[in-house]
Amino acid sequence: MSDVISGLIRFLLSNFTLSFLVLGLVVSLVAIARSPKPVARAVVIEKLLCWFVFFSIGVSFLYNFVMHSLFGKIAASFIGWPDSPFQFEVGVASLGFAVVGFLAAFRSYDLRLAAILGPAIFLLGAAAGHVYQMVTTGNFAPGNAGAIFWTDILIPVIGFGLLASARRAPVNQ
Repeated sequence: MSDVISGLIRFLLSNFTLSFLVLGLVVSLVAIARSPKPVARAVVIEKLLCWFVFFSIGVSFLYNFVMHSLFGKIAASFIGWPDSPFQFEVGVASLGFAVVGFLAAFRSYDLRLAAILGPAIFLLGAAAGHVYQMVTTGNFAPGNAGAIFWTDILIPVIGFGLLASARRAPVNQ
């Protein structure tokens, strides 16, 4: 039983971007379920957007900060790279994204746009870097070609989709 639990914990932490995306969705669904009935479309979008920003930007990038800053060798190995002083720089950039994510989660559309835009550029650039590494060096390490790669694409797409939906059904501007 402890092997199953440790395996589950390892999976959740190794695929943290997916884990926090799903956690944000679960918290959103609970918040929607607890909303006064009938629940308006704008309220659904608001709950999805605020908890997406909180978990997929704030918590996820805070975790990334911890991993790259304090456990750089582990993070680099997971990606299939050697350790480097750039680990700390990626960590500090992630901390900046996390702070903006936490500030924006329950605030205005414009602040949420900023909280999603910066990390989206970073994540899409990281996805391009992962593809380059897969093609040129055959790097298919889990942190380069696994769930992290796919969420590097999925998180910006979901974020921009939620922002577009919020723009059409404004609640918190």
